Amino acid sequence: MRLDNTYETETQEFKSTLSELDKGIVSLTAMLNKSGRGKVYFGVSDSGDILGLDGTVGQETLRKLSARIYETVRPQIVPKIYFEYYEDKAVIVIEAEGYNKPYSANGEYRIRTGSENKKVAPDLLGEIFFSNSQALIDNVESINQDLTFTELKQLYLIKGLTIDEATFARNMGLLTKNGRYNYLAEILSDSNNCSIKVVRFKGTDKQEMISRNEYGYHCLLLSMKQAFDYVAALNEVRVDLSGDLQRKETALFDLDCFDEAWTNACLHNRWVKNIPPAIYIFADRIEIISTGGLPYDFTKEEFFAGISHPVNISLQKIMGQLGMVEQTGHGVPKIIGVYGTRAFDISENHITVTIPFAFEPSMNRTSYEGLSKSHSSVLRTIKNNPTMKIDEIAKACELGKSRVSEIIADLKSLGKIERIGGNRNGYWNVKTVDQ
Repeated sequence: MRLDNTYETETQEFKSTLSELDKGIVSLTAMLNKSGRGKVYFGVSDSGDILGLDGTVGQETLRKLSARIYETVRPQIVPKIYFEYYEDKAVIVIEAEGYNKPYSANGEYRIRTGSENKKVAPDLLGEIFFSNSQALIDNVESINQDLTFTELKQLYLIKGLTIDEATFARNMGLLTKNGRYNYLAEILSDSNNCSIKVVRFKGTDKQEMISRNEYGYHCLLLSMKQAFDYVAALNEVRVDLSGDLQRKETALFDLDCFDEAWTNACLHNRWVKNIPPAIYIFADRIEIISTGGLPYDFTKEEFFAGISHPVNISLQKIMGQLGMVEQTGHGVPKIIGVYGTRAFDISENHITVTIPFAFEPSMNRTSYEGLSKSHSSVLRTIKNNPTMKIDEIAKACELGKSRVSEIIADLKSLGKIERIGGNRNGYWNVKTVDQ
């Protein structure tokens, strides 16, 4: 007779007899360090055959097993220990869940890889600790407890979502278990020390800096948008009109890919290390850098496949409610589809996404200063799609055609745009300002 699940896995181990108890406990802690859960069967062969235990085992045996686990495992766990019967054969099962990582057995730290228990290298212990739920942004207490959230609440109201003032902080995950503001609350508050830097360099290295812009010290979600808007304003679209009047548009870089890379950098950044993500703009590329490599229990293959493994679950929930992220995991595959896996440089401490430029840019910006929301929307749409017709612009901006025509007239009179060529085969040229 065999178990239904006949293979040893990253969360399941078989031991033939109770003489292998200490080895089973090591396996249990290795599983907890990898997956946060594990199960060990005693009285089962490596191949899943049910051997059973001798007739001397009973409730006293279970108590002794519990005491042994209490003595050897740190931090302490409360496992479930019980009998399972297969016809006339008794099997003891020990299973546990725990997220207060890292766990050790007799002072030894191991991690589960497949069906093996591998020793944990000293440098990996820190990564395991940072995966500990006690070290995540929703459980680390903010030094500043005098926080307000007017900007965050406004984002919810703009989205048409209702908020309950009495339960807002609790519902948003902004409080620790002790009822005090956590680090998530800190970075989403109206006033904080979180600053996002967007730095431009003259060449292809960091020898000469052109500008350094900081967006921060208030709600992270607004800082993210400000940084995005700055970079988006640098994007250029070149239009080629061939002899047969076929139009070809080439963007300096794929804005959707940048959006995905920047959103992921902010969402998955290890904020508790107090190093925010950054954007570096060179003459030939953009680099988006976030702190913290891949989670120790997450492979590059899983990452490139788009499997979701959020580091900051509470932040993901808020961004999802506001329509800033989706939980489909399509962002990384989208970037790979355009730029390949070479766009990603993954180290132990950082993930860098490099987006190359399609041509040598002017690196001048489009100015939206003084424009209404509708005017800005039309100008941004024209900038990204210079050959669009008025009806296409109206659809993209969710405005009427007559309103779009009025806005285009305004933008022309303000010197923001000019028409190159005729109505049928021409395109819009968006004016820029030196930066």
